[in-house]
Amino acid sequence: MVGNNEDRTLDRLLVVAFYKFVRLNDLTSLQYEIESWCRSNDVFGIVLLASEGINSTIAGPREGVLRVLEMIRQDARFSDMRWKESFAEEQPFHKLRVRLKKEIVTMGVSDIDPNELVGTYVKPADWNALISDPDVIVIDARNHYETEIGTFKGALEPGLDSFRELPSWLEKNIDVDGEPRVAMFCTGGIRCEKSTAFLKQAGVKEVYHLEGGILKYLEEVPQDESLWEGECFVFDQRVAVGHGLDLADYELCRACRFPLSASDKQSEFFQEGVSCLRCYDQTSREQKTRFAERQKQFELAQSRGESFKQAAKPARG
Repeated sequence: MVGNNEDRTLDRLLVVAFYKFVRLNDLTSLQYEIESWCRSNDVFGIVLLASEGINSTIAGPREGVLRVLEMIRQDARFSDMRWKESFAEEQPFHKLRVRLKKEIVTMGVSDIDPNELVGTYVKPADWNALISDPDVIVIDARNHYETEIGTFKGALEPGLDSFRELPSWLEKNIDVDGEPRVAMFCTGGIRCEKSTAFLKQAGVKEVYHLEGGILKYLEEVPQDESLWEGECFVFDQRVAVGHGLDLADYELCRACRFPLSASDKQSEFFQEGVSCLRCYDQTSREQKTRFAERQKQFELAQSRGESFKQAAKPARG
C-alpha cells in the first residue's frame, strides 16, 4: 500500500533542473525532437540549446517528465546527465519554450570552456567546512534580486544586474597574485561552471564551487546544520524555495519581476500587478495604466478558470 506522503508526491507535478556542457552541432534537429517529446508528454518549461550544451528546467506529470529525460539521455552525449528534482502543486510554467542560443548561460566571454577547465566540485555535505574557513573568499555568483532574499552566511554579493557583469567584478576584486582560495555558488551550479573556469583561466589555482548548487544543498543538508540564510529564488512561478525545497512565501511583482515577501506587499507602493516598493518610481504613468489593464484581464481570466499568459517584459530591463 502506498502511504499518504507518497500518495501526495505522486499527485504533485515533478520539476527537474538540468544542464550539461557538451559540444553540439545539430541544434535544429535537437530543438525539434525535444519540443516534440515535451509536448507529447504534457511537459512545460524552458530548454536552452547552444553549441556549448543544454540548460533546462521543465515540469509536468512525473511519468511524463521522466520519459522526456529518458529520451534525451538515449543520446550518448547526454547519457550521464544528472538532474535535480523538486515538486509543485500547480504547473510553474505557462508554456513550453525550446530555444537556440549563443550560450546556455550568458557570460559574454567567448573563450571559456567548462569542458576543458573548471573549478573543484564540493559536495553539499562538505560545503559548510569549506566556507567556514576564514581564508576562503566565498562569492555568490547570482544577480542582486536573487541574493536579496537569501544567501550563505558571510558570502560576498557582487550586486549584479546580470551574469555578464561578473567577469569585470572578479577582475577588480580578486587579486590573482595574492593566491586566493575562492568558493563560488549559484542556484543550480551552471553559472559557477563558467565563473570558476574564468578564474582558473585568469590564474587562480584554488577555485571551488558547490556541486548541484544551492538547490542541492537545501535538499540534502538538514536545516539545523545549514549555513544558508533566507530563501532561494527560482526562475519559475514558484518564485522561491526553502530548506527541503519547500515552497517559500514569495511572489513576483508583475511589473519589475522582483520577488516580494508578505511584508513587501504591505507597502503603500504595492499594487497587485502594477507596482511595488522597488519599481514604483521606475515606471511611468502610462506603464502603470497598461499594467493595471493587464492585471484586470488576468483577474477576469482567473474568475473564468482560464489561463492567462503574462506577455509583458520586466520594466527594469
